[in-house]
Formats: sequence, structure tokens, C-alpha cells
Amino acid sequence: QVQLVESGGGLVQPGGSLRLSCAAAGSIVRINAMGWFRQAPGKQRELVAAVATGASPNYADPVKGRFTISRDNAKNTVYLQMNSLTPEDTAAYYCNADVTTLRGRYRGLWGQGTLVTVSS
Repeated sequence: QVQLVESGGGLVQPGGSLRLSCAAAGSIVRINAMGWFRQAPGKQRELVAAVATGASPNYADPVKGRFTISRDNAKNTVYLQMNSLTPEDTAAYYCNADVTTLRGRYRGLWGQGTLVTVSS
């Protein structure tokens, strides 16, 4: 069984920065892809950024140039560095992963979510 544990959310003023972390725990053989989605109140969940092994990161247009996704493969962890935050970035942020374990491949794994609030 694979668990995704997120951390790093909180309250930040407009223009500020936050870094989210998501660690995948379990009998993981390979991380195929990890990413971040977000869901604002009353809106659908949307992709923020994702990175597949061996590929370049993919970003949603609203966050390009402000957010950076990175991975630490040794720690099975993905990070989301968020800079120049605006109130429009306020949402619950969810980690998503596609991993291969000793028991097989698991796609569409989700973390519990971490809340990011951008407000003065």
C-alpha cells in the first residue's frame, strides 16, 4: 500500500511564497510521475504541475513562471515551490502520484490535501 503525505500549506500574504512537500511511502520500486492539483471552493480540481520520470515538468498556464515542481527521487518526494502568490492561488492542494511497487503499478494515488490561503 502506498501513502502520500503532504505538508507545507498555510496562510501567506499576497506576493509571498510557500513550499509544499509530498512524500510517497510504501514498497515503491519506481516513481513514474508525481504532481500537484488544486481545488478552490466551488471549482473543479485542476492540474497545477506534474513531472514524469525522464520528462520535463508540465505547468498550468496560471502558475507558469511562479511555481516550480521538483523531485527528490532518493526520498520519493515531490516539492512545489510557489512564489508571487495571489489570492487566486487559494485552494486545497493535492499531491498525485503514479508509482510502481512490488505488487504492481498504481495510478491516480492522492494525498489528503493541504490548504493554501493567500490573504492579507
